[in-house]
Amino acid sequence: MIGSTVENPIYLEAHQKFRWHTFKNLDPESLFTLFTQAQTDSDNLTTFEHMKQLGSGAGVFAQFMKGATFMIPTPKLLEQVVQMIDKIKMDDRDTKGDLYEYLLSKIATAGTNGQFRTPRHIMKMMVDIMQPTQEDTVCDPACGSAGFLVATGEYIHDNHPDWFHEQDFRTHYNNSMFTGIEFDSTMLRIGAMNLQLHGIDSPQLIGRDALSEANAETRDQYSLILANPPFKGSLDYDSVESSLLKTVKTKKTELLFLALILRMLNIGGRCAVIIPDGVLFGSSKAHKQLRETLLSKHKLDAVISMPSGVFKPYAGVSTAILVFTKTNNGGTDNVWFYDMQADGYSLDDKCSPIADNDSADIVKRFKQREQEHKRKRKRTEQI
Repeated sequence: MIGSTVENPIYLEAHQKFRWHTFKNLDPESLFTLFTQAQTDSDNLTTFEHMKQLGSGAGVFAQFMKGATFMIPTPKLLEQVVQMIDKIKMDDRDTKGDLYEYLLSKIATAGTNGQFRTPRHIMKMMVDIMQPTQEDTVCDPACGSAGFLVATGEYIHDNHPDWFHEQDFRTHYNNSMFTGIEFDSTMLRIGAMNLQLHGIDSPQLIGRDALSEANAETRDQYSLILANPPFKGSLDYDSVESSLLKTVKTKKTELLFLALILRMLNIGGRCAVIIPDGVLFGSSKAHKQLRETLLSKHKLDAVISMPSGVFKPYAGVSTAILVFTKTNNGGTDNVWFYDMQADGYSLDDKCSPIADNDSADIVKRFKQREQEHKRKRKRTEQI
């Protein structure tokens, strides 16, 4: 009520200098001092250390910020950063998240350890295909910067804003709906901040190797998995959880992650996952075994082949999206195939926007795939 005392205020009287409208007007030396020297009114912490503790009672931000260090070297550079941020219009809920995702796209380490940042428009297309529900528990077992979890949250905000009128859903959304697993502590920190900037307060972020014995208890738990697991990089074969090797005995991470996803999904759970073309055409015993498992024991819904330039400039590998449902009793009668020719961007290192884009057609036709068998197709050359 107007005139009443605010309970648990974010800014106490001594902390008013940290509010943006005051903070941005400080001179460069004062700004730098706040960030680099302990402040008596902030529990003798620097402002940066104090910021790292924000949300410790309700979110994961503080947990994964423990190892962060302040890297801006001079007062002048800090002032320039503050002034640049101040010029950005923050009225739109998406602005902070968009800015952060732009910075993510510039990370120099992308492509190491088999990690390739999934283009935002591809994640959006996959989420649109899967149509998350109110009750879904969503997981990415190789979450990186948490892009798939963020994309799921954005889908819900854009398509079902009325869900947030329900207290039960708001509690689910902010606490139990989203889970990300990632072994790289730096990426976990980035993912935690990405989720927080997109308004997801307390997601479940787990710092471990999803393929390892440490993750052995995670099974039959999620109703929706969205992922782009690493195709290459190092693998500690001796630490791979034993049940995965019983499903598919291999050192190829893409096959092991598919086995993991099948273990983590509950019955009826759905998945959209990016895989290298080798999963579809590989001739090894492990490749054949995994394909047989998907086709005969579960329900393979769709295969969407993507152009080889989708992941440029990081990689030119040919990839596809598998969409399947865990049933444990088969159900694959028809598999919907789509050969994507264009994703709205040039397939070179520049990734410039272009007019050709199959994404909307893919989403529309996937939702109507039961009628696809009536669709007339061009005859293709038989090999």
